Amino acid sequence: MNTQPASITHRGTPFSVLVRRRFFAHRMAAISLCVLGCLTALASLASPVEMLLGTDTATVDLFNRFAVPSAEHPLGTDELGRDILVRLLQGGQVSLFVGLISALIAATIGTIIGIIAGYFGGWPDHLLMRITDGVIALPLLPLLIVLAALDLSKLGLPPELVHSENISLYRIIVIVALAGWTTSARLVRANTLALRERPFILAARAQGASAFRIMTVHILPNLASPIIVATTLSIGNIILLESVLSFLGLGIQPPVPSWGNLLTNAQELIWQAPMLAFYPGVLIFMTVIAFNFIGDGLQDALDPRANTTSTA
Repeated sequence: MNTQPASITHRGTPFSVLVRRRFFAHRMAAISLCVLGCLTALASLASPVEMLLGTDTATVDLFNRFAVPSAEHPLGTDELGRDILVRLLQGGQVSLFVGLISALIAATIGTIIGIIAGYFGGWPDHLLMRITDGVIALPLLPLLIVLAALDLSKLGLPPELVHSENISLYRIIVIVALAGWTTSARLVRANTLALRERPFILAARAQGASAFRIMTVHILPNLASPIIVATTLSIGNIILLESVLSFLGLGIQPPVPSWGNLLTNAQELIWQAPMLAFYPGVLIFMTVIAFNFIGDGLQDALDPRANTTSTA
């Protein structure tokens, strides 16, 4: 009987192939990837679906309120006669966009802070980590509510930007990103502390490489795996935060749809038209769960110490 570890058996296999095998061996992660891919593809088709159905979600049709599902309106219409299916797809575009962009910005901020703190140590490390601890100590939801309620006109921003239709979208991205970088910062710092004393870093330092080059060329590529996993896991939480703020009326503002403000509009009609709340609620649930499972799958797949079984 062969008792060799799988890592030895697959020593000649490229790492990218091993990652793919490990990820798809995680059944729930593979299913979640398919579900998320379908949701993203459907959301990207909001405009073609709107044209195909011959409807306009910007137009109010009070004579067609709460219409039952039909060929013209597959999921029926809402309290203003707008097509529910198209509104859900448009809301998916906004919610997924907010989740992805906010997570990328937060990961970028956290990576910069974490790698500087971990590499230099000393007072930069103490200062940056105390700032990080201070942000972590703040109650997240009340902080987001306060920031979302700020009057932008008093911050010196251009009036055309303040009164833009998409200003609530931009604001929620900035707010969530500024509050969500701490996890990445602590993770990157911990890994940088472990890497900075490795022989290849000491060799680069001995050859006269600058601190910037060591951080960007030698340390940062070795941090890719934990950063990717942390960013993926944070997307679901950000979508949930955006939905909560929109539900409270402090997030994405109508007429721009998001799954959160679709729930807000439906809360007063829960007994009259329960499906108006059911559809966005289920989509939020599915998306958040899918990102969490994908994050778990990536964590297993990108772990260089994980064993890999043969797929033959």
